[in-house]
Amino acid sequence: MTTFIDRRALLAGTAAGLIAAPALVRAQARTPLRVGVTAGPHAQILEAVKPVAAARGLDLRIVEFSDFILPNAALAAGDLDLNSYQHKPFLDQQNADRKYGLVGVGFTVNFPIGVYSKRHKSFAEVPAGAQVSIPNDPTNGARALLLFRDKGLITLKDGVGLRPTVADIVHNEKRLRFIELEAAQTARSLDDVAAAVINTNFALSVGLNPGRDAILREDPKGPYVNLIAVRDADKDKPWVKPFVESYQSAEVKAFIERTFQGSVLPSW
Repeated sequence: MTTFIDRRALLAGTAAGLIAAPALVRAQARTPLRVGVTAGPHAQILEAVKPVAAARGLDLRIVEFSDFILPNAALAAGDLDLNSYQHKPFLDQQNADRKYGLVGVGFTVNFPIGVYSKRHKSFAEVPAGAQVSIPNDPTNGARALLLFRDKGLITLKDGVGLRPTVADIVHNEKRLRFIELEAAQTARSLDDVAAAVINTNFALSVGLNPGRDAILREDPKGPYVNLIAVRDADKDKPWVKPFVESYQSAEVKAFIERTFQGSVLPSW
């Protein structure tokens, strides 16, 4: 469920935190920072960031979302101060499509995307003509197709870069039928399709681990490292650097490695 924090309520609690506060907090006295995340690992990681950020004088308010679209809309509208849930190709596409002025200010983690199946133990078992669900947003849908291309299952038109669509498939040896769904729905489609391409945060939410359960998995190295985003007008605000440093701390890295056991990778 999407939760928005009321600005006036946050302002009411600000003054109390300034008693005997360090200079950094006095310099940054403001409405507590509202950070948008998707439910699951991003939200869990932000809970680990909170105490580290508090030591740097930042009071974080975590706002969870259930999809990939609203966190950027809320940030652009001023209902959030930052968000942490997306990789740069997705942010670039959102900026282009929706005329947002959002920029990345620091890298966070990588979630290698995977292919999962309840019916087959390897992709070699998936029969010709099978239905395979993939995300329907331009960036993650393209990411799914690039995974299938890199595994030699389809051929794409030359020059598609990071933006291929199903229409760019020029050879499909298994005649796979790609079913495009909202990213959050691909995990729920597993009962109805031969295989599904599922973003790691949604896979984890249904008990699937990319390192253990994926029948195909993308190379974790590439352009899909997630980032912290802010409005362009805020990128030099005094709270940006300490927030990024809090996220990219040794404490948070240790939490990620301990909690996710390789399904989420620190990438700074």
